[in-house]
Amino acid sequence: MAKQVQKSKKQVETKASKKSKKQVQKVRIRIKSAYNNTIVTVTDYEGNVISSSSGGVVGFKGSKKSTAFAATRAAEDAVEKAMKQGAKEAIVVVKGMGMGRQAAVKGVRAAGLKITSLSDYTPVPHGGTVPRKRPKK
Repeated sequence: MAKQVQKSKKQVETKASKKSKKQVQKVRIRIKSAYNNTIVTVTDYEGNVISSSSGGVVGFKGSKKSTAFAATRAAEDAVEKAMKQGAKEAIVVVKGMGMGRQAAVKGVRAAGLKITSLSDYTPVPHGGTVPRKRPKK
């Protein structure tokens, strides 16, 4: 017969080890400025997200999310989270045509991060759409 092993009534506690946050000196900040909101994402150079924020995350609702002030606050919030992980310098990439384009860049600078490069990757149509065929007579 197989020997039965009784389990003790005491449960074994296991501690889940917390993933250590990576200390990053140089980051890339992507600002997507749409007509209804501004989203600020801070990543390392490999593309791993460190922190992100938007007008809605900061506390604005409705049409106030699209304002320049909301974009500034969102940028400051995202940069503060990133600076807790050791961010010092940033490359800023702006995309979109919303009101918060320049305001978000000002917010990054106001939060205390040094901007080494500023790029604009707003998609611009070249060639445009093809017009419809002329009606037959």
